[in-house]
Parts: sequence; structure tokens; C-alpha cells
Amino acid sequence: MTAIDSDPPSSWEVDDDLDDDEMPLSTRLSIADTLTLGNATCGFMAVYFTTTGVLIPHLTGNDDGGMARHSAATAVMLMLLASIFDLFDGIVARKLRSSAMGAELDNLSDLISFGLAPAYFVLVWGMVASDAHQHVSALAAIVVLLAVVLRLARFSCVTLREGIFQGMPSPFGALTIVSIVLLELPFIPTLMAIVGTAWLMVSRVEYPKPRGLLAVAMLAWIVTAMGMLAAWAFDAPGGELLLQTGCALQVVLGAVIPLFATARRVNTFRDNRREARLAARG
Repeated sequence: MTAIDSDPPSSWEVDDDLDDDEMPLSTRLSIADTLTLGNATCGFMAVYFTTTGVLIPHLTGNDDGGMARHSAATAVMLMLLASIFDLFDGIVARKLRSSAMGAELDNLSDLISFGLAPAYFVLVWGMVASDAHQHVSALAAIVVLLAVVLRLARFSCVTLREGIFQGMPSPFGALTIVSIVLLELPFIPTLMAIVGTAWLMVSRVEYPKPRGLLAVAMLAWIVTAMGMLAAWAFDAPGGELLLQTGCALQVVLGAVIPLFATARRVNTFRDNRREARLAARG
């Protein structure tokens, strides 16, 4: 029998013969990509804890309050941890290198951690809160999810000037949304604040990128927020007040930061006009 009659090697046999050096560069994971995958994992686990610790006990009538508080705090902590991964994967990518998949992995991971997870948190809140309307809350959750989808898609297509985001960054938006829910305000104000945050994410309002001292401040704030959540989860003295204070501060920051950016932009515009008039007179 000739060689032509023999069966060709299977794809598995070919793959076994390839060594790591022959792997296409586009399929190799960098250190930054590993951090990005940590972001996605945290987002998925946030959904898991929201389901098993908050939603299922509520549906089965086994909710003792403490378990729901622990699980809600864990879910939010995981979103905070996801934001740390998101912060550091960009820093590592700039310092070392990023694979060809880096940008795509980042968008997909952000969609899980800062789109699906907070939207699901809003959905479950609408199912378990005594004064919430389930169907309206479901619509609000869809608005949050679609806002993050649109924001991430626009981020991939639009080139902006260095140092700014157009619209509230999705990690900041996600943390603001869960903070609004944890404040336990009446249903209508909570709903309006959630939709307003979703609008800020797709708006053209400018937010500064977290670099240098701002990145350090953001990291410190995330760690502080984790401590507040832990105090609340374990019913520490003053834990409820700490949580409410932290959530309120998060919401205020979300509203105030763009005001500073807008004021700076207006001042820059005025300075440019003044310089143009002086140049014209000269």
C-alpha cells in the first residue's frame, strides 16, 4: 500500500507535535491578560453569591437576614476586587506588554463584572425588596446592562484625547449602582438614581483616567470600601453607618467628578479664547 492510501494525521496529532514556541503570538496570554481573567472570574462569582445567598433563600423562605447580608457584601466585594484587577491589568499592560487579545479580553471581562453583575444585583433587589416592583426593576437592570454594552462598544471605536474617559467608566458605574441599592432608599428615588447612573455611562460627560495619584487614591478607596462592607457583613458596631456613609460618598463622587471636569474644560476654553483675542490684537 502506498503512502497516499494511508490516513492523514488527525488535528490532535498535529497539535501534539506543536511546541509552545510555535504557538501564534495572538493566542499567548500575557500577565496583564491573566489579571483580566481574574476580573471576569470575580464578576461571575459575584453573580453566584447574589443567587445562592440572596435570591434562592428568599424564594425558598429560608432567608434569615444575616446570610443575605453576608452574601450581598461578598458579591459587592468581588465587584470591588474585579475593579482592582481592571486597574492593574492596564498598568501592567503599559509597563510590560499586552497580547493581541488584551483589548478584547478586557471588554468581555468588564461586561461580566461591571455589566452583568450589577444588572443582576439590581434585578435581585427588585425581587427581594419589600417596596420594589419586580418588573420595573427588571427594566432598570436591562438599562444598566445595555448601558455598559454600549459604553464598551463605543470605547472600542472612538479615539479620545489622552487622560480622559467619555462617560462614567463602567467599574465606577457598577460600584455606584450597587451603592445606590445598598443605601435602601425608597423605590422611586433608587430607580431614578440607577437610570441616571446608566445614562452617565453612555453620556459624553468626561471623567479622568485613574493614573498616578488618582490611581492610588482609587485603590485606597476600594480597600476602604471593602473594610466598610466587612464591618456591615459581620454586624460590627457602627457597621451600618459606615456602609451608608461609604455608599453615599460613592454616589456623590459619581455626580461631582464630572462637574470638576466640566469646569476645567470651560476654563480651558475661556483661556484659549482669551489667548486668541490677545494674539489677534498683537
